[in-house]
Amino acid sequence: MSAPAPEHVGRTRRREPVTFLEAIAEALWEEMERDRDVFLMGEDIGVYGGAFKVTRGFQEQFGEERVIDTPISEAGFTGAAAGAAHMGLRPVVEMQFMDFISPAYDIITNYIATSRYRGSGPQPLVIRGPVGGGNRGGPFHSQNVEMAFFHTPGLKIVYPSTARDAKGLLKSAIRDDDPVIFEEHKGLYRAPFLREVLPDEDFTVPIGKARTAREGKDVTVVTYGLMVHRSLEAAEHLAKEEGISLEIIDLRTLLPLDDEAIMQSVRRTGKLLVVHEDTRTGGIAGEIAARVNEQAFEWLDGPILRVTAIDAPVPYAGPLEDYALPGVDDVAKAALYLAKY
Repeated sequence: MSAPAPEHVGRTRRREPVTFLEAIAEALWEEMERDRDVFLMGEDIGVYGGAFKVTRGFQEQFGEERVIDTPISEAGFTGAAAGAAHMGLRPVVEMQFMDFISPAYDIITNYIATSRYRGSGPQPLVIRGPVGGGNRGGPFHSQNVEMAFFHTPGLKIVYPSTARDAKGLLKSAIRDDDPVIFEEHKGLYRAPFLREVLPDEDFTVPIGKARTAREGKDVTVVTYGLMVHRSLEAAEHLAKEEGISLEIIDLRTLLPLDDEAIMQSVRRTGKLLVVHEDTRTGGIAGEIAARVNEQAFEWLDGPILRVTAIDAPVPYAGPLEDYALPGVDDVAKAALYLAKY
């Protein structure tokens, strides 16, 4: 019989609401109990329990061979994880902040992502970590890195917005035979509005399927991560003040994109607003706009608009960061313009 989980990953024993962070910890803990081939690698994840304490208590339970404190060498330990995946293990690599994934770009894009294409077999590994701004972390601790990898065949990119999806999608990612980059917005980690009571039974959420976070009829808003909640706030405001109904599509997975869910919503509303915290130039909004133009142009009844961060590193200063990142008012203003177009 396995030892009880630490308090912050004990939902199955307590039946209490959990945070986004606790849901991630539960997924890791349960998958390590389920499959001995699953192990963790990352900086300070063992004795210290990780920068955000996601893996607190894991090393005591699973030992140093399955919860490995690595040197500060993202390229090195990501390459080691790739070798382990070749041997049939299922490593989960934590980037202390996803900003620091760049030293591992070479091994991820040139080796891990191309493994099947080169005939070297599957690479069942997950690279996970915190992303996003709003916490006054400055340019080295606030980036969204999804588009650095979006154009790389062979990878999957997951970016959940709720505790249930965080747990279910991480379980799916760990069980997947292809490499998954799993982004966790740090602004959601301990957000009180995200606490959920999760099912006792084992469950997964499929990779590649969006969800409708709010049904509406006037404007489709396609978004993901923290911006789902910013968009929901804007939708509540517009419904109350303007009588405008927004439909919010939470992508959940960025690669592969769920084209069907996007097109179905656009066909209902005729209007499209894409919202993301990533920078404007080269952001996923451009790709989504192109796909809608190709697949649902005849249903459009107005221009496709974007609400994004500005094209600049995230500032340290609070007022500047608030200006640089998209907010509720930005979403509401753009959606109102589209609804009245």
